[in-house]
Amino acid sequence: MNTVTSQPLVKEAVYNAPANRVWAAITDNEQMKEWYFKMDAFKPEVGFEFTFAGCNEEGVEYVHLCKVLEVIPNKKLVHSWTYKDHPGYSEVAWELFEEGDKTRLRLTHTGLDSFPDTPSFKRESFNQGWTEILGTMLRNYLEKA
Repeated sequence: MNTVTSQPLVKEAVYNAPANRVWAAITDNEQMKEWYFKMDAFKPEVGFEFTFAGCNEEGVEYVHLCKVLEVIPNKKLVHSWTYKDHPGYSEVAWELFEEGDKTRLRLTHTGLDSFPDTPSFKRESFNQGWTEILGTMLRNYLEKA
């Protein structure tokens, strides 16, 4: 196993918002629909299974199959991250840290090396995706005027 790709992908961002507001943005399905993927249902409850579809740059759709594994309200959410019709298993952890009137979010995506060795599943693809999601989409949602 390549030790470079077996390392977790970790992204951090600091938002000008309190932790409970960031928590609501990442766990309330109605809020998630405004900045994240569109899901029929989502609940921050251990065992809750959810799915959503996302497309790569070529327009190929990938159906994500996920299950909530751990919940510490306003602090941590962990869920599995797999794909319909593709091998591999990964987990995504969202951790919130209060920093005065701001909140630091640390996202850790583990297991990326378990996915097929194709461009859509490359570490750089995940890195770009999470950078866009956390650095632009969530930031714009939380810090809109």
